Amino acid sequence: MTAASVPGSGPAGPLSRPRSWLRAHPLAFDAALATALLACMVFASFADPHGGPHGPTFGTRAPGPLSITLMALAAAALVLRRRSPVPVLAVTWALTVTELALAPTGPPAPVAMAVVVALYTVAARTDRPTTWRIGLLTMTTLTATGMCLSDGPWYAQENLGLFAWTGIGASAGDAVRSRRAFVDAIRERAERAERTREEEARRRVAEERLRIARDLHDVVAHHIALVNVQAGVASHVMDRRPDQAKEALAHVREASRSALNELRATVGLLRQSGEPNAPTEPAPGLAVLDGLLDTFRNAGLPVVLARTDEGALPASVDLAAYRIVQEALTNVRKHAGPHAKAEVSVVRVGASIEVTVLDDGVGPPADRGPGAAAEPPGDGGGHGLLGMRERVGALGGTLTAGPRYGGGFRVHAILPDTAGAGREPRTHTAPGEEPA
Repeated sequence: MTAASVPGSGPAGPLSRPRSWLRAHPLAFDAALATALLACMVFASFADPHGGPHGPTFGTRAPGPLSITLMALAAAALVLRRRSPVPVLAVTWALTVTELALAPTGPPAPVAMAVVVALYTVAARTDRPTTWRIGLLTMTTLTATGMCLSDGPWYAQENLGLFAWTGIGASAGDAVRSRRAFVDAIRERAERAERTREEEARRRVAEERLRIARDLHDVVAHHIALVNVQAGVASHVMDRRPDQAKEALAHVREASRSALNELRATVGLLRQSGEPNAPTEPAPGLAVLDGLLDTFRNAGLPVVLARTDEGALPASVDLAAYRIVQEALTNVRKHAGPHAKAEVSVVRVGASIEVTVLDDGVGPPADRGPGAAAEPPGDGGGHGLLGMRERVGALGGTLTAGPRYGGGFRVHAILPDTAGAGREPRTHTAPGEEPA
């Protein structure tokens, strides 16, 4: 809902400029209203409702000095009706009672018009209980005063008119107040909805940035670690075994090419819609897990795979499982030592997928768990475990990571497989048992 759809805030009309000026100068508006009301009271005071046999007559009577003074005072009090609505009502009520009590023989001057306007203002600027209390008090006292002090019968039309017009003023003010409150509520709800949309947009942007940051970290950390290892191997055997150095450099070239391809696909997510050459390749998943493990085996890390995860997985679960294995093995290659071995298992347990990565390394796991030793200078700890926890948490799963008894490290993730709900479980893991 926009501001244009809120009642009272539509497109500008021919009266929009005078209305805006009057809203900016309320005292001038109230002065003009008081002047107009004074003219109406003076004009009406020349009318005699009982002037002839055929109804009211005009010009057969004239207001006295007292009536003119009371009408002028009542109109002047209305200039301050917005600042002090209840005191203005009290003043106009007192002037009206004075006119009813001290008026000469004949109908009193219509000072009660000021009471109607003042009562309207009170009802429009206060709450409903206050309007009921003050309105009934004003109506009954003025009507009773008119009935007791008038020369005619108590049921004269002037007395009933006092009751009716004061009631109309209170009702009109209460209706205006209710509509104003309704419009304010709609406007506040529209502003709140706008703020909620902006906050939701900011939250989605932050989540997308975090997701892209995780992908970039996984891609860069994995491939750069492999490039670093293979480059070290090539440098070490360059002079004595050039054939092995060439093989290591080939692995470096392959790893760098894979890194560039994945970086291009990931950064392509930031492209604006409609731009040409946007990447359309699917995200990696467990279908290419063997190829991922081969890159680690080529880098000198023995990896054993056991999996019983037949069946399709949701794209988000498939990507998360792949990235968890990739990041965990990257940490093994970086921190577990040169002679470490790794075991990877991907199994389906009920309506979930369990991914476990084990190693038997003894190197300093600076990026792998709390309380671990720091890496040498220049190899500061990364965000591997944090990224894995964020991936798993976004899917509603759980991740545990920590040192194994007897040496090594264990990463275990449980990912809910919404697509596999209702299937019979294929593999069961006993509590505390580590999959092979």
